Amino acid sequence: MNRLGQQPLLVAFAAASAAAMYLPMLHAAWLENWPVARSFLYHGTFFLLVTLMVALAVAGRGRRRLTGMPLIEVLLAFLLLPFLLGMPLAHLSPSAGLLDAYFEMLACLTTTGATRFADPNELPETLHFWRSLVGWMGGFFILVVAVAVFAPFRIGGFEMQAVSRLGPGIGRQFGYADISESFARHARQIAPVYLGVTVALTVILVLAGDRSFVALCHAMAVVSTSGISPTGGLANSGTTVFGEVLIFVFLVFAVSRHSQLIDRDFRNWSRFKQDREANLALACIVVIPLFLCVRVLVSSIETGDRPDPETVIQLLWGAAFTAMSFLTTTGFESTYWDSGVHRLTPSTAGLLLMGLSAMGGGVATTAGGIKLLRIYAVFKHGRRELTRLSYPHSVGGAGDRARMLRRQGAYVAWIFLMLFVIALAASTLALSATGIGFERSAVLAVASLSNTAPLATLMEPGPIGYIAVSDPAKVILCLTMIVGRLEVLAVVALLSPNFWRR
Repeated sequence: MNRLGQQPLLVAFAAASAAAMYLPMLHAAWLENWPVARSFLYHGTFFLLVTLMVALAVAGRGRRRLTGMPLIEVLLAFLLLPFLLGMPLAHLSPSAGLLDAYFEMLACLTTTGATRFADPNELPETLHFWRSLVGWMGGFFILVVAVAVFAPFRIGGFEMQAVSRLGPGIGRQFGYADISESFARHARQIAPVYLGVTVALTVILVLAGDRSFVALCHAMAVVSTSGISPTGGLANSGTTVFGEVLIFVFLVFAVSRHSQLIDRDFRNWSRFKQDREANLALACIVVIPLFLCVRVLVSSIETGDRPDPETVIQLLWGAAFTAMSFLTTTGFESTYWDSGVHRLTPSTAGLLLMGLSAMGGGVATTAGGIKLLRIYAVFKHGRRELTRLSYPHSVGGAGDRARMLRRQGAYVAWIFLMLFVIALAASTLALSATGIGFERSAVLAVASLSNTAPLATLMEPGPIGYIAVSDPAKVILCLTMIVGRLEVLAVVALLSPNFWRR
């Protein structure tokens, strides 16, 4: 890890990606699928040697680089690594061209989870494992990037925490070597927790009745919020309600940054119940399921079909689990979702899930979207303004930090919200120009910008498949997924002169 920290970030990312190809090679060898094993062995060895030569070529160069170079390398990683990661898929799947393989791997790397393979049986298990592994690595990658790259530049949601300490503005001056070493240091700190949580969830799902391979893939999908499943979802995997409860508990890691940063005396856990993001997420997963279930019950009573208490509990759980899953941009559906809420109120439920996905999870987590802290800041500012309409001379309390969050924090959050809406409108219009209907373009744009591809399978009329999307539309979706994963504010920050000063 220290050696990787001394290399440019893009070289370290490429080396880790090439080395990861040996894991699906071992999986294919275990299944005695030798053509697949040879493909991953050859591609992994070739790219590892190329990366080694590049690392040797740049080893003697000076460390003085552009201040914004780490952020540029993160952008280049999302642009270039899917080519490397998609080579085995393009070689092993004749129906997938190079663009399809790039789209597939970019969707995994950004934890979006989009796929052009509607039938899971089209791919061997090893390729499903590779997709899940890339999504898992993408989640770990964005976690480390958040604390090592986004935090110093005060973007990615960290600008909300900085308004009360560092003043307005985006970006600070940090040396390139400092951030490279910080990346390696934070990777060493996060890796044991990230791997440990994945292993723990895998073991628990196996004990709950899942097959070990499916349990591993679903555990990686939950921890990384990629929503990638080798069976097409939880409903086809045999996961019981007990398994859904366990997954629901582990999704808490994508709600708040305090659940990720575990210290020795567990002070972050004690603050978790007072966290603004966690409280807002709790309100969403309580209020929205109740609203949906009340609407279902009213519709059932009007038709003369009065549900029994067990059915009501199933409706509540199905709505709560699905709401939590889409709020964290994972996209798993409960086994009681299709037969309950979504079957009776498809349009309302779909719009609510689109809104939850756009909200997203916590800052410095694997979840995408706008982020709960920004939504909370805008909400507090709006509530304060309504109070001032009734009591113009009132004074807002809760301390200096709360007042800064309501003022400067809400201002920064509103700017990001407008940028998000502009990016959403631009991607929707671009997709419509390729021949896709406006409603489906809007759904695909929200799914890509919030990194929640399962949204495309929930909207009416009928599920929206990525297999029928044209090549120009795939290019637009790829750009939208990158903007959604990096966040619009980071893309705008790349255009700032501060990022180009030496």
